[in-house]
Amino acid sequence: MAEETTSGQETTESTNGADVLLEVKGLTKFFPIQKGFLKRVVGNVRAVDDISFHILEGETLGLVGESGCGKTTASRCILRAIEPTGGEILFKSEEAEGVVDIASLGGGSLRALRREIQMIFQDPFASLNPRMTLLDIVGEPLLVNGMKSRRERADRVAELLRLVGLRPEYMRRFPHAFSGGERQRIGIARALALNPRLVVADEPVSALDVSVQAQVINLMMDLQSEFGLTYLFVAHDLSVIRHITNRVAVMYVGQIVEIAETDEMFTNPKHPYTAALLQAVPEPDPRARNRDREVISGEVANPAAPPSGCYFHPRCPYVQDVCREVTPLLEEVGPGHMAACHRAKELNLVAPASMVAR
Repeated sequence: MAEETTSGQETTESTNGADVLLEVKGLTKFFPIQKGFLKRVVGNVRAVDDISFHILEGETLGLVGESGCGKTTASRCILRAIEPTGGEILFKSEEAEGVVDIASLGGGSLRALRREIQMIFQDPFASLNPRMTLLDIVGEPLLVNGMKSRRERADRVAELLRLVGLRPEYMRRFPHAFSGGERQRIGIARALALNPRLVVADEPVSALDVSVQAQVINLMMDLQSEFGLTYLFVAHDLSVIRHITNRVAVMYVGQIVEIAETDEMFTNPKHPYTAALLQAVPEPDPRARNRDREVISGEVANPAAPPSGCYFHPRCPYVQDVCREVTPLLEEVGPGHMAACHRAKELNLVAPASMVAR
């Protein structure tokens, strides 16, 4: 596994035989709080607060947490759709023939790199221009990147539509003619147009019906197997995360509090917040419901004025004085398992029986 530095960050060396495609080091994104006529900055919202993780080539890393925890902001910073406040975003680029820092790129260098990193958006309708046909929507990345021939673009769009399970003759239609699941397939086709290496999926199935969710997830897994894609999969649905990911990173108030392989995370959580999230997953069989489940009390910490020490300590049932005073580092608590909790090695947190039995 990746070696740990003194600050709890991870290195970019080969891990378990697979190369690191993306490594995030100390990524931060603060939004200024302005006040008065002169717009004086009186504070900052710490949307992403010094996070570090890596993604291996060909794997799917899930980024999970409550709404507002910063997972979407972090993913958009990686794409440079939002400018990060600080940190490094190291990407193993074929275009640049080496590792580049996305956070420091600009101009033509950044535009060239975008061919290797694409995004699937949450809302399958809002992300598609209603005045454009599928040919123009899916073919736009091709046009922007030099494919001027409309015939060539049409051939490529037809190929992409077949890949995602849509008929090529649909390319003359507009987005309103399709269902939600079909629109998301269109978004996936657009993301694949330039043969990317990393795809950031921002809650790509949260707006879909359950049956359609399964179809889209299975499609993404098939495409990953066929083309060797790497996914950063942002979601809050832990059932979806368990099905599609290889590893999971849990965020709370802008910070990563735990990272582990998916099965390890779901059966042996080491951070109280992770355990509480797992306890909150609905049981498919009401008769098997665990009546002793723990419920997180209190409110989510304010990212504009977070508490001292561990951000989770005001809600944690295992809090001690050190939790209130000292910020825990993301440290190894087992093979490939890291947690930011002072008591991670001593606590015996219990996952729901339904998670362990799967």
